[in-house]
Amino acid sequence: MSEQSNGPLIAIGGHEDKDGERRILKAIAERLNGGRLIIATVASHEPEGYFDAYKDAFAALGATDLIELYVDDRDETNDPAHKELIDGAAGIFFTGGDQLRIVSQLGDTPLESAVRDLHARGGVIAGTSAGASAQSETMLIGGSDGESYRIGELHMAPGLGLIPSVIIDQHFAERGRIGRLLGAVAHNPRILGIGIDEDTAIVVDGERFKVIGSGAVTIVDAEHVTRSNIAEAKPQRVLSIHNVTLHALSAGDEFNLATRKPCSPSES
Repeated sequence: MSEQSNGPLIAIGGHEDKDGERRILKAIAERLNGGRLIIATVASHEPEGYFDAYKDAFAALGATDLIELYVDDRDETNDPAHKELIDGAAGIFFTGGDQLRIVSQLGDTPLESAVRDLHARGGVIAGTSAGASAQSETMLIGGSDGESYRIGELHMAPGLGLIPSVIIDQHFAERGRIGRLLGAVAHNPRILGIGIDEDTAIVVDGERFKVIGSGAVTIVDAEHVTRSNIAEAKPQRVLSIHNVTLHALSAGDEFNLATRKPCSPSES
């Protein structure tokens, strides 16, 4: 018997289509194979309405076995009933809100372990907006939108690390976040920056991902940067960074996270 591989990771840039073709939600539904989907509304301080919206959207795609998971504080993560929900699921979907709330509530708890177990046995792990950012090794949790990055403006924190060695930003083109993603990779060039537009997602299988949806995915790679002023400049100084590699990907494009290069579907 062959070893079971990890399931797919789906990171969505936010505002995915819930009324039309629902291409991104359809990709999630298809990978459930008729199993249960947990809608985790942990990222929101006021989760009312999130579950109903997704229940209706997925129902139109034939996915009707949905259950909401919400914890108000870390102590609730020790409730065996919550873990049992995840243990019996085919996938989990993290809704939007505050990515720091996801990690601070679930990190190093029985529920985080259950999510990792779900992934390891081939289950789907998906998230939109904050739920996408939480999947990465490092999370962007604050920084100016729509303007050049200034050295002292960025705030980052550890993520769940389900997708290693990357940092994900969402609502990317719509909120003009290229400056803060440049700042993030300048802090640590080992981390690959991934900016995901709204109604756009990456579907990660192993070391590769494929782009789906109506927008673009922007890759910012600082591996070969020759100079930046991130370490010595004053906090209000605009970032200077030279020889950054940038890729713009659209639906159908694929990317190899190991080689840090776009690839065609025929490449191994």
